[in-house]
Amino acid sequence: MQDEDEVCREVLQIVSLVGDKWSLPVLGQLRGGRRRFGELQRAVPGISQRMLTVTVRKLERDGLVSRHVHASVPPQVAYELTGIGRSLLVATLGLGEWAAEHRVAIAAHRHRFDAN
Repeated sequence: MQDEDEVCREVLQIVSLVGDKWSLPVLGQLRGGRRRFGELQRAVPGISQRMLTVTVRKLERDGLVSRHVHASVPPQVAYELTGIGRSLLVATLGLGEWAAEHRVAIAAHRHRFDAN
């Protein structure tokens, strides 16, 4: 059985996979199925072409997204969630529900803390 420190390290490592500004929005857009690069860029407000490229490459490296190149001129590239990516998205949606449920209380605690 793993000790608590090891479990915490593993959780932190996983959270770091999607804890940046763009990973969750990109994963969320892929929830409905395969999307072309341009579709993803239009669907994620504010993301630049460079940041989308960096993000999907990171997600592909971690096994959360698969990349599909269609032989055409010019080549078309599409991305979709892998099984691991889908399971991570389910887990993060649970965290999102927790955040929505507790956001008012957390904001109130922050306000009281900052007032002191």
